Amino acid sequence: MKKLITTLSNIWKIEDLRVRILNTLLFLLIYRVGSFVTLPGVNSMALAQGNSEGLLGLLNMFAGGSFERASIFALGVMPYISASIVMQLMGIAVPTFQKMQKEGESGRKKITQITRYLTVAITLLQAIGYVRTQVPADARLVGDPLFTISSMMVLTAGTLFVMWLGEKITDKGIGNGISLIIMVGIIARLPASLITEFDSRIGGGGSIIAFIVEIIALFFVVVFTILIVQGVRKIPVQYAKKIIGNKQYGGVRQYIPLKVTAAGVMPIIFAQALMFIPATLGQFFPSLQGPFLNQLSNYTSWVYNLVFALLIIAFTFFYTAITVNPVQMSEDMKKNGGFIPGVKPGKSTGEYVDAVISKITLPGSIFIAIIAILPSIATLFGVNSNFAHFYGGTSLLILVGVVLDTLQQIESHLLMRHYDGLMKTGRLRGRTPVTTQAERSVI
Repeated sequence: MKKLITTLSNIWKIEDLRVRILNTLLFLLIYRVGSFVTLPGVNSMALAQGNSEGLLGLLNMFAGGSFERASIFALGVMPYISASIVMQLMGIAVPTFQKMQKEGESGRKKITQITRYLTVAITLLQAIGYVRTQVPADARLVGDPLFTISSMMVLTAGTLFVMWLGEKITDKGIGNGISLIIMVGIIARLPASLITEFDSRIGGGGSIIAFIVEIIALFFVVVFTILIVQGVRKIPVQYAKKIIGNKQYGGVRQYIPLKVTAAGVMPIIFAQALMFIPATLGQFFPSLQGPFLNQLSNYTSWVYNLVFALLIIAFTFFYTAITVNPVQMSEDMKKNGGFIPGVKPGKSTGEYVDAVISKITLPGSIFIAIIAILPSIATLFGVNSNFAHFYGGTSLLILVGVVLDTLQQIESHLLMRHYDGLMKTGRLRGRTPVTTQAERSVI
């Protein structure tokens, strides 16, 4: 405890770090205040307050409840995340974008600018769907088309403002801004969910023992998730010695850290979007409804969870394959005079790295699938659906990833100034190895 107090005191002593933390808290406070500002022309008392499921529930969770409150930040940063994912896929499939990615800082600025324009287009389309499906006619104080047009403009401006806040947090604060905004939205729902679960256990004829068991189970789930997120497979790389003048360069052994979960939360997001399709088909085409389709639409059924887990495993392999390039890694090692001991440089090195990635991706994908279906398993044991979301899925992976990434940055500031870090070892293993732009946007 004394070491922790000393470390916190050291954080406050570093002026740059103190200012960054205060800036981060200020920007996050602005975001939370804005999430309670209702759209102009909407009667907030007439809005239906319900628990959204499926993809809508995921969007509402990411937006910190703004989605169901018809807030000016109702769409949150999801349009920006969607645009980032599209741009990353374009960088893989379209030569023009591949060229931009190789142009360094200038190419990155071009991609960022295109991503912003794409965000505006996606937000406008999503705003139309949101106004027509989530704001009932009896909650509107203004008639169409004025209400729809004004709401589109406000929602688009709100998303762009949230995106700007995220960029400012990244530049002037601590941690990844977009990730922190999503994390704050998720954590904002935790106190109410915890109180509801406590009341249901105590007031529903249950006992305090059951609630304590749930908290203990949640603790072990978080620990398990941290182990999976932090898990890496290190490949040793030896660099050849070079003597220039009287100095020797190279000749050191380094490691390539390959993450067990290189795909991050992206497989769960893609799979979640696909699992929303059966429910959508059932709404638009009632004749297609049947026992199998109904089970696919019920997130607590074994059919839903089995298909969901298989999709996550498939998407994990797919996303890892398109984001981690063993051939490029082997070429970079060869150019820098590096080699893996016992493996020939060039093609053999690429094949070796690819084999290692395949071996660690399988258990990683299975672990991600288990974490993703844990909320459904928790509901089967009587846990409230809102509180069950914190037992796994995208929300838990994002919370763990963002907290670890932020702690790593604070750790770096402390160690640069010769202070002890937040951990007893003085080091906090980061999430730097093999992360993608889309993953950083989401977590």
